[in-house]
Amino acid sequence: MPREATKKRRTQKERSDTTTGEILEAARGLFASDGYQATSLDDIAKAAKVTKGAIYHHFSGKEALFRAVFEREERRLAERSGEAYAGKSDPWQGFYEGCRVWLEAATDAGVQQIIFLDAPAVLGWQTVREIDSDYALALMSTALEAAMESGRIRRRPVKPLAHMLFGAMTEASMLVAGASQGEVEKEKKRVLRELRTLLGSLKA
Repeated sequence: MPREATKKRRTQKERSDTTTGEILEAARGLFASDGYQATSLDDIAKAAKVTKGAIYHHFSGKEALFRAVFEREERRLAERSGEAYAGKSDPWQGFYEGCRVWLEAATDAGVQQIIFLDAPAVLGWQTVREIDSDYALALMSTALEAAMESGRIRRRPVKPLAHMLFGAMTEASMLVAGASQGEVEKEKKRVLRELRTLLGSLKA
C-alpha cells in the first residue's frame, strides 16, 4: 500500500478519535452539571462544536453516548484507585488507599450525578453492575488476592468478599454523595473511620 494512503488513513483515524474525545468531554460536562434528562444532543453538539450528525456518526444516540461517558468515568476512577494502591508497598495499606480515593471521588458533584444518580436510571442496574465488574470490582478482587497472597489477610474465597466490600463501598459513596454541603467532609471522615475498622477485622 502506498505510504501516502497509509498516512492519510492514519490521519483520518486520529481526527475521528479527536472528535470522539471532544464529544465525550462536552457530554461529560453537561451530564455532570445538568443531568441526563436536561441535556439534549443539540446541547452537546453545541458544546463540542460539532454537528448533531457528527454525534450520530460516533454514537447511536444519547443513551449510547451516556454509556460511553459513564464507562470512561468508571475507568478513570479505577485508574485513580489503582494508582493509589500501587503507591503503597504494603498491599493491605494499598487496598485502603484505593478505597479512600474511591470515596474521595464521591464528593465530586459530577461523579455523583453521572454514577450514582443517572446511571442506574438510564442504563439499568444490570448494565451498571456489568461495567462495575469490569473496572472497580475487578480491581478490588485483584487487590484482595494480593493481600491474601502476602498473608496480610486470612485466605478466603475472593469473589464473595469482593462483592460484599464493593457493595459496602458503593453504599458508603452514596452516603457521602447525599450529605449536605456542610456535612460532606464530616461524613467522609466517619465513613473512612468505619472503613478502617471494617478492613481491620479482616487482618490475619
